[in-house]
Amino acid sequence: MNKGYKKLKVYTEANKLVILVYRATDKFPKTELFGLISQMRRAAVSVVANVLEGHARKSKKEFRQFLSIANGSLVEVEYYIELSLELGYISNDLFNEMESQRELVGALLGGFIKHLDT
Repeated sequence: MNKGYKKLKVYTEANKLVILVYRATDKFPKTELFGLISQMRRAAVSVVANVLEGHARKSKKEFRQFLSIANGSLVEVEYYIELSLELGYISNDLFNEMESQRELVGALLGGFIKHLDT
């Protein structure tokens, strides 16, 4: 089975963000299991899933639409990372690492969307 999406830098970097989110949320209070943990993980996974689904589509227009949805999920992740810091669930260092990775994914998504618009 051809997994051409693995060659996409946006996939690689978004997947790294998912791993960061999962590792960080493992340490959250268990009272957040069905709250912030679930929401944050789902949004992070949605970024990757939409990149993959878009990549599987036949047209640039469809791919662009899925990248746009991925970007919306990434904005959710941004909020959840900020909230996690404010609630004291993550350290400043972990916040900076996660935020840096989120910014990289955002830049890659934005660049990919612009590329598909040409």
